Amino acid sequence: MTHEPALPRPAAAPLVRLLGRRTVLRGAAASAAAPAIPAVTAAAAHANSGLPASGVTLRWLGTAGWRIDAGTRTVLVDPYLTRFPTGLHEGRFNPRTRLRTLPERVHAHVGSPELILVTHSHWDHLNDVPYIAKITGARVVGTETTYHLLVALGVPAGQISVVKGGEVLDFAGIVTEVVPALHSRDKRHAYFAPGTLNTPPHPAPKTVADLPEGNTLAFQITLGDKGSSVLFMGASDFSERAMHGLRPDLAMAAVPSSTATRAYVPRLLKALDAPGIVVPVHWDNFERPLTGSPVPDPAMDLAAFCAAVTAASPTTRVVVPDYRSVYDTTMRPVTPRRANGRAAFEDALTPSPRTR
Repeated sequence: MTHEPALPRPAAAPLVRLLGRRTVLRGAAASAAAPAIPAVTAAAAHANSGLPASGVTLRWLGTAGWRIDAGTRTVLVDPYLTRFPTGLHEGRFNPRTRLRTLPERVHAHVGSPELILVTHSHWDHLNDVPYIAKITGARVVGTETTYHLLVALGVPAGQISVVKGGEVLDFAGIVTEVVPALHSRDKRHAYFAPGTLNTPPHPAPKTVADLPEGNTLAFQITLGDKGSSVLFMGASDFSERAMHGLRPDLAMAAVPSSTATRAYVPRLLKALDAPGIVVPVHWDNFERPLTGSPVPDPAMDLAAFCAAVTAASPTTRVVVPDYRSVYDTTMRPVTPRRANGRAAFEDALTPSPRTR
């Protein structure tokens, strides 16, 4: 992969608190597989509580990707920005398509992340992660398969945190609950490149077929002691038992490409206790550049998904995201402004996304 000079990374600052958190995550952090994650000091925990609400924004990066900004701190979820063609959306998919990263596309969107969360290891979730991790030094959280792939692709092992699902991790105020999940299934009840790894592959992956799914996760992030909770899904299947009790304020839910998973939407919303806001993701053609308006993947029925959410939970607001908007924690666009010579964002609206 092409190497570029490291992006500047500001020192970690106290995390601003989101509004309208319905509940506070419960439980202590469970032990994750090596490498170990540094403990949070009492001073850091204190610094990240009781702060005024301001400046927290969400940006959809296409597919299942997100950028979360809180003050000077940035978290990425499944950042796939190069979006090279494989023929998938034209019905001529080539699994031997070579992996590649286009630095100019990556730099335009990632900022200076300190944390990257990877739901699974398929190319449309993992492809750009090695490059971003190496140029920023961001910690990557993912499965054991993700760990082995990243090591093979040159990411230092000590920069990767292996999780299995069930962990509740505190990254100096960025509380991340790891949720065991399942991968989407096509109309044949199958999916591309299943399998896991228990050692770094040799030679290193070169094609999209060299990146197996490696088990699938979801992540629920809560920022600050009383911040809103946001669930990020990377695929359209799940375990009801694993999702039960999460009760997120916002759910970034993947749109299915088939009906192979029975009653996907009503079961999901019931398990999550009908979130106040549902944002459909993974419905766009991810082989087109991240510019302009999203082009729907013809295999995805976005309208049917939105209608199913409304039918299952009439009080839930459905927000279809676009690439160009920056959203507040109620998924309403915010107004960009300049302050102190650097970009900042002013919340357009700050009511609780959910009051119960």
